[in-house]
Amino acid sequence: MENVVLRVDGIRFPGTSEEETVEFVTEGKMYEKGGSLFLVYEESELSGFEGCTTTLRIAGEKVSMIRFGRDSMMNVRMDFEEGRPYEGYYGTPYGAIEFGIETNRIISKVSLEDGGYLSIDYDMKLVGLSEGRNLLSIRVLKRGEK
Repeated sequence: MENVVLRVDGIRFPGTSEEETVEFVTEGKMYEKGGSLFLVYEESELSGFEGCTTTLRIAGEKVSMIRFGRDSMMNVRMDFEEGRPYEGYYGTPYGAIEFGIETNRIISKVSLEDGGYLSIDYDMKLVGLSEGRNLLSIRVLKRGEK
């Protein structure tokens, strides 16, 4: 298990208002298991998910995100794979919200040896609430890298 530094950049284009951005740097872990690469980090207050742990599983052309926290209402799983829609439920303090994801593009240049870069471009629809395009970019830096 490698200690890494992650630069997480998220941009949301809601379509009806200005884009929303989130940027933060955090320490995390990176490891390989069963042919998949895993990135694990603690969410920031900036992301709106403070107290949650996010695990990204990179397996070939598919990326899975699992976020869980002290409050089980914040738990969510999302699968990203080009050409394959994904549906799930987002837990909130007010109840579960159904969502759908259409992945536009995944760029994964991450390795255990070198760190690297992961980018996910996807459309997300929160049923009955909103929809928009999202870009998630994560730069994986090995200790001592700038």
